[in-house]
Order: sequence, then structure tokens, then C-alpha cells
Amino acid sequence: MTYTVAVRELCEFTAKQGDLDLRFTPAPTALEGIAGHAIAASRRGKGYRAEVALTGSYQTLQVRGRADGYDPELQRVDEVKTFKGRLDRQPASHRHLHWAQAKVYGWLLCQQEQLVHIDVALVYFDIGTQQETVLTERCSADDLRQHFELQCQRFIAWAQQQAAHRTARDAALGTLAFPFGGFRTGQRPLAEAVYKAATAGRCLLAQAPTGIGKTMGTLFPLLKAAPAQRIDKVFFLAAKTSGRQTALDALSRLSDSAPALPLRVLELVARDKACEYPANACHGESCPLARGFYDRLPAARAAAVEHGEADGTPLHQAQVRKLALQHQVCPYYLSQELARWADVVVGDYNYYFDLGGLLHGLAQANGWRTALLVDEAHNLVDRARKMYTAELRPASLAEARRSPTAARHPPVKKALDKVRRSWVALDKAQTSAYTVLDDFPDKLLAALQQCGSTLTEHFADHPTEPDAALQAFYFDALHMVRMAELLGPHSMVDITQPSATYKGKAAPPGDSLVCVRNVVPASFLQPRFAAAHTSTLFSATLQPARYYADLLGLPADHGWVDVESPFDAAQLKVQVARHISTRYPHRSASLAPIVALMAQQFHARPGNYLAFFSSYDYLQQVAALFAQQHPDVPHWSQSRRMLEGGQRDFLARFTDTSEGIAFAVLGGAFAEGIDLPGNRLIGAFLATLGLPQINPVNEQIRERMQVLFGAGYDYTYLYPGLQKVVQAAGRVIRTPSDEGVVHLMDDRFGRDEVRRLLPGWWDGRKDGGVGR
Repeated sequence: MTYTVAVRELCEFTAKQGDLDLRFTPAPTALEGIAGHAIAASRRGKGYRAEVALTGSYQTLQVRGRADGYDPELQRVDEVKTFKGRLDRQPASHRHLHWAQAKVYGWLLCQQEQLVHIDVALVYFDIGTQQETVLTERCSADDLRQHFELQCQRFIAWAQQQAAHRTARDAALGTLAFPFGGFRTGQRPLAEAVYKAATAGRCLLAQAPTGIGKTMGTLFPLLKAAPAQRIDKVFFLAAKTSGRQTALDALSRLSDSAPALPLRVLELVARDKACEYPANACHGESCPLARGFYDRLPAARAAAVEHGEADGTPLHQAQVRKLALQHQVCPYYLSQELARWADVVVGDYNYYFDLGGLLHGLAQANGWRTALLVDEAHNLVDRARKMYTAELRPASLAEARRSPTAARHPPVKKALDKVRRSWVALDKAQTSAYTVLDDFPDKLLAALQQCGSTLTEHFADHPTEPDAALQAFYFDALHMVRMAELLGPHSMVDITQPSATYKGKAAPPGDSLVCVRNVVPASFLQPRFAAAHTSTLFSATLQPARYYADLLGLPADHGWVDVESPFDAAQLKVQVARHISTRYPHRSASLAPIVALMAQQFHARPGNYLAFFSSYDYLQQVAALFAQQHPDVPHWSQSRRMLEGGQRDFLARFTDTSEGIAFAVLGGAFAEGIDLPGNRLIGAFLATLGLPQINPVNEQIRERMQVLFGAGYDYTYLYPGLQKVVQAAGRVIRTPSDEGVVHLMDDRFGRDEVRRLLPGWWDGRKDGGVGR
């Protein structure tokens, strides 16, 4: 069987050596890289050929790629590398890899053009100065052929193993049976919709109720479709740790039901959770696990793949860490290397959708045919907005300017001071507490760009001097510059003056929050969905569908399925308290009737309840009055910034035999993603519509939404609020045998425009109504 590999993948496998070294940073963005390549090509002669597609073979290995450029007159092939910073700081291992790639392209061109020799050139293009540094070596075709064959020989054993694995994987997936014998109610139509979307190569938006097994209902059909659709990788993308764990559990269940299934499953986690030496820099002079990383990587990689195939269990991060430490390599970067060889990768949204998303970058570089599963997709709107939003906080700059590095190195201090002066001047020009600008301020942008260049050089020159405060501001500045350069109707530039005063006086200039605020992530996400062969976004709350399609940039031909609930209206009693208003001016008046209703329900049917409020302040006011009037009823509350241990203790109080009311914040850790079936939870109180606060920022977003979509209030307030309400209420009914009650404590829940956004099965009608 022929195995096809990209030139870049081939050389990264065979030609990387020595230390892991990330000092030669930051790398240009993808757009900067494309622009740099275009400029370099435009400077060449008339007959210059850019992006030359090439292929070659060695035994059962086929190698393909695109040479950046070929000049027939000079008989020279160019390998263009864009960079920022100082080229003389580039590690030797990087240069070695670049030559390896360039010489492979050299041989493929010699073969295609029947050349006896060719000039191979590394063209280093400085994004900042747009200057080129060209390193050229004349090579004979025979020498290049030997180089090519040597790389192939180093890779071919692995390629043969990969080809055999793919054949066995696809054969096993073809006979894979659903692991539970039969589908749950609603699970089959969901699975059928996912399978059809994969077969048609389309994007699917799937609304399916909680409790039907959405994770298995999406993973199973996609894996079944993989062989016929030639899908290389499945990326399961989750918003939270609980979503990742559910996917890993489902994949383990699949492996248990089919022991012969050779499916490689990998979990990716954030760097701060995987790093063994967080205080050390990522290079061999600082971190022992970076020293000799690429020399020890082959053995670690082989052990990880062998482990995954030996028992069919997913490579959880704990297992990756264990293997990494056995081979003395970095666990975080080992997991990134393993992503190249996994069949299913389970990770956070940012691994695919972020500007520098690892999985998207690997898929593009290697030409993978990918399939996406986006878990709890209603979260992607806010998460993507955060990915493409950049903030400059005065405290971050202040800490950087006070850092020991700034004191010892005048160029660093000068660059930071220039940013400060530009920031102060910007604030002095503002006439209100909140201002929206048409463009990002030129002088501040120039100061940030210069500061970024200075800090890049500093970090390259002083690799053994870690400075957390300086690095934090450095990354903030880089992200701000990047988002300012990508500014469009999808985002806005705003400046917020601090509301606090200093000794009775207004805050001094330079203490504002400067933000490039993304409000519509569609233009950033659209290319990511287009790059995948198929994608399914699923959640229990994706209503109305057009809201998510508009904000997420789904393809025009995307599909939609609304899976019928397996639950009956008799299981859930939904009541609207029309005598209560939770509007801000009515908060004080609402406390007594809310407490009375909660106590009445608890005494009528003792058990475990969750009560959700719009803020901690509101929660504390109700909880205090409840404790005063009903001290006999057990109750406990979510606290501000509750840590994972506190969250576990909070949930541990929900047992099959316990009774009490837990107070929580809507949209917080307990409003979605928790599972309390049976008597562990029998009811919920919703003392809010979940509407975002009316403030200058949200009002600007409303205006932008009105211009773009003609539904400013709905897109900014109503839809996001009701999505949180439905998610929170969904905690009550988790299984076909559950029974419970939901009290919607606000008169606005009785309005038709609100009722239409609530699940239709709640009262047995399909118009979205609720019981009266």
C-alpha cells in the first residue's frame, strides 16, 4: 500500500534534532506569512514560478508538496521562510530543518525538470523590514537524490506501520457495532443526521436534548463514515474539561465493545496543566525536558503509539505524562507531536479555532481530511469572541515597567515608556468614560509594534532571564497588534476609563482599558469550517438556529436537525411566577416572594433543588433572607471565584437521600455540564431571564448587531439570556425516569417571544409554551 506524506511532515519527522528551542519567536501570523511569500515572489524575474506542485516516490512512499518558487533562468529553487526578530539568533536545529526541506524540493524539481544540478536557496524574509537574506548552495541532482532517499529511508518503516494501521483501522470501523445494543430515543435520528452530513461533506447544526447520549450519538456515526469518506482525523472539540472526559469515556466504551478496534485516541490539555517546569523557558539551556528533546522523541513517540494500540485505551494526559517522563521529554510537546499520528484528538475549542490553533495548522500543512465535532456548541460564540478579542490593561504595563528586566536594560525600559506615553496621550484626548473609535490609534499601535520588536530581541539575547511580568505584557501586546491589523466590521475598538477614583480625583491618564472587542467571530471561524470535510456542532440549546449560523459563520448550505425529546411533559412541571419581577429596579421587592415560593415548593416536596440568580449580590440577598425565615431548610451557596475543590464539595451535597436548596449563579459552573439524575436533583428555580447587563459595551454591541443582522436586541440580550436559562433548567431531567419541577420566577417568561425560545416538550405542546 502506498503511503503519502507531505514534504514538511517528512522532514519534521526525519530532520529535527537536538533541543526543543522556542527562543526564535514570535513567528509571523499566517496572513503575514502569506503576504511575505507574495512579496518575495513579486520581486523575482518574469519567468519565475511560484507555488510549484511537486511529487516524487521512493519504494512505497509518495512524497508531495509545493516549492515556494522556481526560477528556470537561474535554475534555482527557493524555500521562503518569513520571520520576525534577529536571524542570527535562529537555533542551528531550525536552520538544519529548513535545509532538509529545501533540498527535498530541489530533488523533486531536478526529477521533474530533468536537471543535473540546481541552486537551492533559503530565502529568509523579515516581516518587519521586508528585507531578504538569501543563503544559496549549488547541489548536484545525484547529491539531492541521496538526501531525498535518506529522509525516505528514515521514514519508511514508520510509513509502512502507518499504512497498516490505517488499513486495519478502516476495516474495523467498517464492522463497528453500536456499543449499547440499541439507540436511545432520539439518538438514532441524531446519528443518522451526522452520518449523512459526513457522507455529503457538509456542516450540521444539531439541537438534541440532554440525556439522549449526544456524545456517542455523534462519535459513532462519524467513525462509521470515516473509511468511505477517507477521513484522516476526527477532532472532538469541547468547551470544558467535563466535555472532554465524556468524549474519552465514550471512546473507551467503543474500544471495550470492539477489542480489535485499533483506534488511536489522544487528549490535548492546556500548557499550564501539562508543563513540568512552569518557571523555566522552553529551550535546552533552561528546561531539562527540552534538552535533547528531538533526539529522544522517536522512542517516546513509538512507545506512546504502541501503548495506545496495545490496549485500545485513549492516551489521557496522565498517561502521556507518564510516558514522557520515562523518556525524559516534555509531556506538553510530546502530546503535540502525537497529534500527527492520532485518529481521534480530544481537546479544547482553541486547539482548532484559535488564531494559532495547533490542529488547524497541522491539518493545513499536511493536507488532512478532517471531521469536527463541536460539543456544547452554544458556548462557541462567547469563547470565539474571547479568542479574537485583545485587551491592554494598565496594570500589566505597570508591572512590566517595574520589572527587574526593565531596570537593567535601557532599550526595554525605553520601549515600555513609549507605550505608556502613547497610552497617556490617548486617554487625554477622550471626553467620556466609554468611547468607541473608528480605528485603532496609530501612535499607540506603532509604539506596541516597536515594543514587540524590542522585547523579541531582548528575549532572544537573554534566554536564561525569565521575567513573568514582562512576558505577560509582551504576549498581550503581540495579540493586540495582531487583532488591530485584522480589524473589520466584526470587531470594535473601545476605551473604558476606570470608574474608581484616587483620593477623590479621577483616575490619571493611561489607566484606561484599551480593547479590540470581537462581537461577530464568523469571519474568523468560517475558514476553519470550510477547511474541514464535515463538521457537526451539537448542543441542547441552539435556538434560534439562524443566530448561531450568523455568529459562527456556518456555510450557507449547512444542515439543521432538531431532535425530538425523549422526555414527556408529565416528567417536568414548569410554572411561571407572574407575580414576580426580577428586573433590577424591582430586586428588593422580589426577595420576599422568591423566598416564599422556594419554601412553599420545598415543603410540598422535600428534596434537592438548585436556585439560579443573575449575580452573586442577588444570590446573597435571597440566601440571607431565606436563612432568616426558614432556618430549618438546609441550603448552601456558590461563592465568588470558587475553586475546583469547592465545586466538588458543592456538588457532593446532592445525594439520593439529601435535602436542601443550593444557590448558584446563572451561567456559572453549575448551570451546565453537571449531571445530577434521579433524586439528586428534583427541581430548579430560575430568578432571572439571564439577560446580559445593559451597559455601554452591550449597547454598542446591540447597535452593531442591528446593523449587521437587523435584530440587535435579540442577538445581544434575549437569545444569549434564554440559552442560559434552558441550559440551567436542563439539569433537572437527565434520564427517562426522572421527574421534577422548574419555577420560572419572572413575569416576562409568559411573553410569547420568550415562550417560543423554551423547549416545546415542557408542556406537551410544540409551540414552545410553558404551563400556565
